[in-house]
Amino acid sequence: MKACFFGLLSLILPQTFFSSLLIACTLIVMPLSAQQFETVTINAEPIVQTINRTGKLAFKRTLKLSFKSSGYLEALNIDEGESFTKGQLLAELDSAELVAEKNASYARLLQAKRDIKRVNTLLSKNLSSQQALDEAKTLVATTRASHKVAEYNLSKSQLFAPFDGVVLTRFTELGELQSPNQSALKIAAIDNNLVVRVALTAEEVNLVKLQQKLSINLTQFGLVEGSLSKIPAIADQQSHLFTIEVLLSDLAIDQVVVGQLAQVSTDIITDTLAYRVPIAALNSIDRQGLALIMVQDVNSTKLDSFIQQALVIKKLTNDYIYLSAQQPSLPLKVVIRGWQHLALSKNKPLDNGQ
Repeated sequence: MKACFFGLLSLILPQTFFSSLLIACTLIVMPLSAQQFETVTINAEPIVQTINRTGKLAFKRTLKLSFKSSGYLEALNIDEGESFTKGQLLAELDSAELVAEKNASYARLLQAKRDIKRVNTLLSKNLSSQQALDEAKTLVATTRASHKVAEYNLSKSQLFAPFDGVVLTRFTELGELQSPNQSALKIAAIDNNLVVRVALTAEEVNLVKLQQKLSINLTQFGLVEGSLSKIPAIADQQSHLFTIEVLLSDLAIDQVVVGQLAQVSTDIITDTLAYRVPIAALNSIDRQGLALIMVQDVNSTKLDSFIQQALVIKKLTNDYIYLSAQQPSLPLKVVIRGWQHLALSKNKPLDNGQ
């Protein structure tokens, strides 16, 4: 009967109208397919906090060298960028005046000692007093101290390298008059003196500790390991960030360029538990800032019974959303695909101690 009906229509109506009518009839009689969704069971786990910051390679300690006494610079054996070894003579003053002062103080010391002998001789003949002898002994002590000061000033007319290092800055020229408050050279040690300085937020600085190992990525060198050597007690007044120092003890100064950029990264396992849920499972964010997701109803006897739950967001990345959990926390069976097609039951917040 259906075949005759469509055959009759094909004779009366145009072909295009007949084709449209046939497709419409087919769509109407096709049964709707069952809705598909995908679930995953998620356990509570500690949050892994990733620190990834860019800093600069620098010297941990630098030293400014200056002369103890005034004088004209007579010798300068090193220049900026040059390396030196421990004990090497770096610079020297014209010491003629200092040598003369040392000799004069020594002469005064000899005279003071002769005065003691003379006073002792007179005292034995009752021609002097004990007070004169005491004053002579005091004069010997003061002139001896003056002579030691003169010797010390003469020794400080030369600058010797206190360690193996490199000259960073030269502040003077040959023949220039030097003074005790004027720096001549700025130097830095080359052993265990390279650090990477990076700025962290207050939250991040609470996650790290001294001697902690961190990964450093240096341009044109590669990945090296460093240890955290300094954590400041207060933040910078302008940026409100904490500048930490990562010591690179196994790196030589001739392998890198001080001042170059360096990438500092590390993963820290915290004590905070959370559900690491794929971002695709997130339905929306409510007005209180809670994450809404579809989970299996634990109070229902049906395995395919799901409700929408609101959980506190602890961390958010491009791939995952970390939702608050406490120990012990039950696993969550979360709908990660197809939750749009599920009929939402009455919202019921998850009892996880929040």
